[in-house]
Amino acid sequence: MKQYIHITKEVRKHLMKVFKCTSVMIWKALNFESDSNLARKIRKAAYENYGILMIELPSIETFHDHDNYMRQYLPNGAMLELSKDDASGDVFFKGLKVRHYDCVMLNDIESIQNWAMTLR
Repeated sequence: MKQYIHITKEVRKHLMKVFKCTSVMIWKALNFESDSNLARKIRKAAYENYGILMIELPSIETFHDHDNYMRQYLPNGAMLELSKDDASGDVFFKGLKVRHYDCVMLNDIESIQNWAMTLR
């Protein structure tokens, strides 16, 4: 997962001035594109100025359709289809149903998502 350090515009300008470097160097340091001594110093200073480490997660689209199904489209192309009527669920991958679940509970959904994300 991609990570970066979030800082304000003012802190970004301050770091450019303190380290006498360009905005590109600040960007590379904060996005972990560089691991030079300067980049490590910039990241340390960013944290000291209230920088926040952010982690980008893959997005998952979830639709609650009129037919009483919840459908989730995962980044790897898998789709979860969960019935709100009978608590059943199916995982589809490349158009084929690859797994069926009965009596799906709310706390089961995360493990179903994790399994579906492993499909290749």
